[in-house]
Amino acid sequence: MRIVIYSMLLLLMAIQYPLWLGKGGWLKVYEMEKQVELQQAKNSLLSLRNAKLTGDVKDLKDGTRAIEERARVEHGMIRDGEFFVQILPAEKSVANAADGVKPSTTKQ
Repeated sequence: MRIVIYSMLLLLMAIQYPLWLGKGGWLKVYEMEKQVELQQAKNSLLSLRNAKLTGDVKDLKDGTRAIEERARVEHGMIRDGEFFVQILPAEKSVANAADGVKPSTTKQ
């Protein structure tokens, strides 16, 4: 009787192995579900980017404001009658020299 019980237990364990660790087992299904979730998150980000690019293309095809904005920002173009003024940030040493302050040479 013991041999029958042990052989049935061994057979039950042999049947359970593919269910848990086999090609289509629970662990593989769990891993694949995680991969699907990650890919869906990536796809949603890419679809948002695509929607934004589609809007940009539509603006560039239909309107002139987007074209003017890109011409100003990317190429520095101006309209007739406009003046271009560029303000550069002042460097510390130049600003201190203009104020009459000498830069300190002490180490802290």
